[in-house]
Formats: sequence, C-alpha cells, structure tokens
Amino acid sequence: MSVLVVVECDGGEVKKSSLEVASYGSQVAQMLGTTATAVAVGEATEANLAKLGEQGITKVLHDAEPRLKDFVNGAYTKLIAAAAQKEDAKVIVLANSNIGASVGSRLSIRLQASIATNVVELPKTDGGSFTVKRGAFSGKAFADVKLDGERKIIAVKKNSIEALHEAGKTAQVEAFSAQLSDADFADAPKQVVMQDQAGGILLPEADKVVSGGRGMKGPENWNLIEDLAKALGAATACSKPVSDVDWRPHHEHVGQTGITVSPNLYIACGISGAIQHLAGVNSSKVIVVINKDPEAPFFKAADYGIVGDVFDVLPKLTQAVKELN
Repeated sequence: MSVLVVVECDGGEVKKSSLEVASYGSQVAQMLGTTATAVAVGEATEANLAKLGEQGITKVLHDAEPRLKDFVNGAYTKLIAAAAQKEDAKVIVLANSNIGASVGSRLSIRLQASIATNVVELPKTDGGSFTVKRGAFSGKAFADVKLDGERKIIAVKKNSIEALHEAGKTAQVEAFSAQLSDADFADAPKQVVMQDQAGGILLPEADKVVSGGRGMKGPENWNLIEDLAKALGAATACSKPVSDVDWRPHHEHVGQTGITVSPNLYIACGISGAIQHLAGVNSSKVIVVINKDPEAPFFKAADYGIVGDVFDVLPKLTQAVKELN
C-alpha cells in the first residue's frame, strides 16, 4: 500500500501547487507508515521529476506518451487510475486545480473512492478514522469530512501546505505506460490555446499578481498595471466589472465567477473588494490593496494597505521595485 501523488507539469517544470501536494502526500505517507509515489501528468523532464525527492517522494511514474503534454480528461484519468492500481494506492492526493477538479470526480467513480476537495490541513487518523478539514462557502467556513471508502482522494487547496525542501534528496524516475489508446484521447480539444500573461506567466499558476479595477478609469491606463507586473515578474489580472466593459480580456477576470488564484503576492489596484472578487483571491498569502477610499471593503482583507490615488502610487511603487531589483 502506498500514497499516490498526482504531479502536474508544464513546459518541463513541476508546478508550484504540485510541490505543495507532493509535500502533503509524503507527510500523509509518513503518518500511515508507508511511502509516497508520484505520477506525472503533462510535459516534464526527468531531472525535474527526480527533484521531487526533496519533497519526500520516493518514486515517480512517468508515461512518455507525447499526447499527454496537453490536458485530456479521459487520458489523464486512465493514467492516474492505472498508476493507483499498480502501486495499490489507498490514498490519492492532487491539487485543487482545474485539472484536479476535472480528474478527481471521474477518478472517484472509476476507483470507487471517497473524495474531499479544497482540503486545507493534514488528515486526522485517530482511532482508525480518516478525517480531513476542507474550506467551504468561498473560504468563509470549514468542514470536517470523514472519508470512509477503502480508497480516498484528497484535493489540496493551493497555499494551504508549506512545501518541504530536503536539499540533495532525489526520487527514482520509472518509465510507466498506462497503455492509452486513441479512444482515451477522444475528448481532446481540437485546439489548445494557452493565455499567457505578462512575461509568459499563466495567471492560475502565477506566484505574483497585479490586478486592476474600475479605479483605473479606463484601458488606456493599464500600462501602469503592466509596468509594475513586469518589474515584479508578475501576471496581470482584473475585476469582473473591468472585463464586463471589455477594458481587459475575460481570461484575466479574477473572482468567484472567474479565475481563482493563490499567489504569494496579490496587489489590488483600484478594486473596492466585492465579496465575489474576494472569493477568488482569499487564498493569496499576502494581499496588498491600493485605493483612495479608506472605507473600501478590500482593506479589511488586506495584509498591507495604501490609502492613495493609484495614479500617484503605482509609478512610485514600480520605480522602487526597479531600484530594488
């Protein structure tokens, strides 16, 4: 019996959220007195997969099927299920990401497993039970969920677990084939379009995000957002009203009905902080709010706040970042 960790990769690199998941999975394995094996999905290099040993992973299964470079629900589900059966994995851990959400439900049916999403803590295993804490109501509450099935699937919320780092440790990378057929790729998209942000950074995976709202007054002022993002190496984003009036493209809309982000740093510029927007950013480690209205609701959720006009603050902030760099 082992713990299986689903590791998402892109451009040869392991995603940050998957490093957290690998750390979570290895700690669960330690609690259960077993080992943690990873299965890689997406495009990955062997060297980067071997580095998962630093997060406590002992072995990585890697299927080199070239069509797995892009996400295909059916193929990814079959691959993970085959890896779980090979390793006799009773606990499967993945990120609470777009891929995790899509695959997790299918996987639970295929493996007859119980599932908990949006998990924020390591499980409690007292008295033989297996209970996890998950976020509910857009992070406003928590629920303790008992997983009773023989197999259990845990989708971990981003930024809820600190990634381990044991320098020098490596994992064994093992070639693996799930014997995928053309039928497994039947639901593949005809065309995959990746929406890159500033500096080629994908918004859902961004470590830093600079976001603008109606306080920017118009699309002609977005260079202030882009300049700060470029200086920080951040992605750009916006509030729903901004995308609704076509100041910015809809793939930059962050919030409950848009993209949910979990960066280490989220800078909100001229955004009042409606509850729908907060629901999409409340997993950020540090939130900085810039707004001239001292009563803006966003200040209640901020770690740092600047009461001031974005048109005065942003150029000074960008210059300060450039000097620091």
